[in-house]
Amino acid sequence: MMRQDRFTEGAQEVLAASQEMVRKERHSQWDVEHVLMALLTHEGGVAPGIFEQLKVDGDKLREAVGQALAKAPKLAYDVVQIYTTPRIVRMLEAANAEAERLKDEYVGVEHILIAIADEREGEAARILSQLGIDKEKIYRALQEVRGGARVDSPTAESKYRALERYSIDLTEAARQGKLDPVIGRGDEIKRVMQVLNRRTKNNPVIIGEAGVGKTAIAEGLAQKIVAGDVPENLKDKRVLALDMGAMVAGSKFRGEFEERLKAVMDEIKRAKGEIIVFIDEIHQVVGAGAAEGAIDASTMMKPALARGELQCVAPAPWTTTASTSRRTPPWSAASPPSTWTSPAWTTRSRC
Repeated sequence: MMRQDRFTEGAQEVLAASQEMVRKERHSQWDVEHVLMALLTHEGGVAPGIFEQLKVDGDKLREAVGQALAKAPKLAYDVVQIYTTPRIVRMLEAANAEAERLKDEYVGVEHILIAIADEREGEAARILSQLGIDKEKIYRALQEVRGGARVDSPTAESKYRALERYSIDLTEAARQGKLDPVIGRGDEIKRVMQVLNRRTKNNPVIIGEAGVGKTAIAEGLAQKIVAGDVPENLKDKRVLALDMGAMVAGSKFRGEFEERLKAVMDEIKRAKGEIIVFIDEIHQVVGAGAAEGAIDASTMMKPALARGELQCVAPAPWTTTASTSRRTPPWSAASPPSTWTSPAWTTRSRC
C-alpha cells in the first residue's frame, strides 16, 4: 500500500469514508465499490463534477452502487481489522500510475476514478460500463473540470472550478428570478454601466455608508444585463460576486489562499472579458489571506486590473476608503478617481 501523504486531502477523505462504510455495514472486506460510493457522496468533490460533465444521473449511479454493496458479505460482529481485496490494491496502484502518467505530484480523486473505470472485474466496473462510462470519457470530462491545473499540492482539488466554488453568479440568479427588484437606483446603475463601458479606467468603486444599498447596484446591473437593457459591450457579460471569506476559510497550508485566488483569476482571464467581478467591501481585500511570507489579495489582483484582464465593481465604506488607498497606491493608480455624489453614496472608478 502507498504512503498516506502521497494522496491529496480529497483522496484521503474518500478512502477514509470508504473504510468507515466497511465498519458501519460490517462488511468482511474493503472493495472498489466502497470507494466508488465514497467518491459519489464526497461533498464538493471532483467526481460529481465529472459525472455531471458526462451527463450521468448521479442518483441512478448511487442507487446502483448501493444495491451492489447491499449484496456484499457481512460479519456478525463489529469490524476490528479491515481486509483489502486484490482489486483495491490493484486499483490504488493503477491510480498512482495514472498520476505519474499525467505528471501530477499527488494521487487525487480523479486518478482513483480513472483507475476504477479501468478495472475490468467486479460490480463497480459493470455499473460504469452499463452507463457508458469509460476511461477516455473521464479524461475528456476531467479537462473541463480541472482545466490546465495540475495536482501539485495536497489541496489541489480546491483549485478546480474555482469560480463555481468561490463566487455567486448574480446574472444567473437574476435569470432565475432570485433577486429582488432594485428600486430607486436607476441613475446609479446607469453611471456604473458608463464606467464599465470605458476602454480604460473602467472599474467603479462604489463608496457609501453601510446599509445604503451599495450591493444592490451589482444586483441591479445583473438584472439589466439579463433584460438586455445595457450597452452593446456589456451584453452577455456575467456578474460574479466573489466570496473572499470562502477562499480564506479552511486554507491551512502556506500559500493555499494564493493558489485559490490565482485559480479564480486564471478562470476569469480564460473568459476573455465576459466576466465582471463584484468584490463586496473591497477594503477587506487588502491583507486578505496574507500570512508570514505571503502576499495579500490586493497585491495579486493589481497587475490584472492594470492590464485590463480583470474588471470589477466594488463597494466600500467612506471610513476605510482613504486609508485603503494610501496602503495600496498601485490599486488606486489602476484608475484615477472619477467622483460624483448622490444623497447616500459616491462612486469612483478607482480599481
